Amino acid sequence: MKNEMMWFLLLVVNFMAILFAYVRFGKVGLYIWIPISTIIANIQVVMLVDIFGLGTTLGNILYAGGFLVTDILAENYGKEYAKKAVRIGFFALIVMTLIMQIAINFVPSDIEEGLITFNGVKRIFDFMPRLVLASLISYWVSQTHDIWAYEKWREKFSERKHIWIRNNMSTMVSQLIDTSLFVVIAFWGVYPKEIILEIFISTYLMKFIVAVFDTPFVYIASHLKHNNKIKEFDVDAPAKVLN
Repeated sequence: MKNEMMWFLLLVVNFMAILFAYVRFGKVGLYIWIPISTIIANIQVVMLVDIFGLGTTLGNILYAGGFLVTDILAENYGKEYAKKAVRIGFFALIVMTLIMQIAINFVPSDIEEGLITFNGVKRIFDFMPRLVLASLISYWVSQTHDIWAYEKWREKFSERKHIWIRNNMSTMVSQLIDTSLFVVIAFWGVYPKEIILEIFISTYLMKFIVAVFDTPFVYIASHLKHNNKIKEFDVDAPAKVLN
């Protein structure tokens, strides 16, 4: 049960961090969270674990949290702000890949401990270009669909009490699109088909659960916004000097 407990802990920490970033820094905090989540998720995706009897990757919680962020932005500010977050995440993935591909081509120190660490990092990022290609394609397509679907469902169910409908209906379909594209591009030819199918089923199941659990946080974010509890961060304001 340790993995299941750690999975729920990671879920709670992820959602609470998003909510804290939003309350403390407003939509800027959500923009900051997008590159954090996309970069960490693409590192964690190479970590395969067993949860609830299924093999799955660790990156699905952080990655699925990005859909919570874009849904909060779409709900409280409009789809153009959500689209901006997607572009930020897209840029972060490209830059991370470029920088790390340069970094792993350095000649490592011959000190044993340093060599072990260097090779460990290199093993992760040697595989990263294919993962990032899969992530970029699936991320762009699924997030674009999520924003579009959220607005379409808002046209039919526009009241705040119906947030759960537009949040879940847009996110769950988008997660299916995302998982299908990512698993095929990232793992086809790397693992046997049976393992790929298991990864697909378990990954979507985990993302489905995350989508269900993130719904209350969209309501909380909407409530805080409508009650002026969000501290919008003014990037042009001079920083306070601490004496």
